[in-house]
Parts: sequence; C-alpha cells; structure tokens
Amino acid sequence: MYVMLSFLLLGLSLSAPIGPINAAMLDKGIKRGFVHAWMIGVGGMLADVIMIVLIYFGLVHFLTTPFMKTFLWIFGCFVLLYTGIESVIGAGKLKTEGYKSEETLSKSFFTGFLMAISSPLSILFWLGIYGSVLAETIAKYDRNHVLLYTGIMFVGIILWDLIMASLASVFRKFLSPRGLSVISVVSGLSLIGFGVHFGLKAFHALFAS
Repeated sequence: MYVMLSFLLLGLSLSAPIGPINAAMLDKGIKRGFVHAWMIGVGGMLADVIMIVLIYFGLVHFLTTPFMKTFLWIFGCFVLLYTGIESVIGAGKLKTEGYKSEETLSKSFFTGFLMAISSPLSILFWLGIYGSVLAETIAKYDRNHVLLYTGIMFVGIILWDLIMASLASVFRKFLSPRGLSVISVVSGLSLIGFGVHFGLKAFHALFAS
C-alpha cells in the first residue's frame, strides 16, 4: 500500500511543476472550458506514455543524441511560440462577453501532444526520474508489479490534469472577461518564454563551438 501511495504521489509531483502543458491547459480552460483543457492534458499524457515505453525498452537514448535533441529544440520552439502568440492574440477576444471558439477538441489534443513529445526537457526529465525509479523498481519487483505501479503513477498524473482543467474552468465561470484576459496573456507569455528558451538551446547546439 505504501508503494502504491508513493507512486501516486510521484505522478502528482511530476505533473505539478509549472511548464508548457500546465500553462496551455490554463489558457485553453479559461477560453474554451474544461473539456478543451482536459484534452491538452490527454495529449500530453499520450506523449508521456510513449516516453515511458521507450524508456522501458531502452530506446529513449536515440532521442538524446545531439541531432535529435537539436531537432526537438527547434520543433518545440516553433510549437510553443505559435501556441503562445495565439494565446496572447486570443486574449483580447475574451473581453467580449459573447466570445466563442470554434477550435476542435482534436486541435487541443494535438497541441498538448506536440508540446510534450517535442520537448527535450521532458525526455530528459522522464529519463532521469522515471528511468531511475524504473531501475529501482525492477530490482525489487516482477514485471507485473512494475506495470501496476507505473499505472498508479499515471493515475496521479490524471488527477493533476483534472485539477488543472477544473481550476481553469472555475476561472472561466467566475472571473470577469478582463481577469480572464490577463490570465490568458500571462499563460501565453509563459509559453512564449518556454519557446524562446528552447530556441536558445537550439541556437547554442547549432552554433556553439
């Protein structure tokens, strides 16, 4: 029971730090409601599943090669800059009470997926955290228990995403259009900041001596 609880808390703690996914969920939630925010999280979780599978089978090291890291820095930079700029531009529309979005759920899903899958920081994060946890767990338990505990960790991630989506939905219902606009701008600037950071990493990787 203690091990299960520790993996549940691990999932929560892995998701809690403010990053591109949380910022995007907050932005989507205040603009388009709970489901769109949740789909950002679901897209991010699919990317997490892929990372974990790659780590489990020892294939993730391919993604940490200099070429792939540089490619992912560049791709992630464009994804984050585009999403952040779109968020800031769309923030002005929130001041209009009748603002409605025609954005599809699939776009929200793929936004979350692309953000997570294209982030070298995410890859290194999972490799460092889950990789070490996996090594320790495999040494103590059989494969079925490893899969069980990994699933429990994902329950923690799902819980956090539900919390973020719900929080954004509450903001959407109770804050004024101006307040929502401010949050959207802050979220957008946060995404742009992450995009610039990724771009600088790519520049350094390409041109550093």
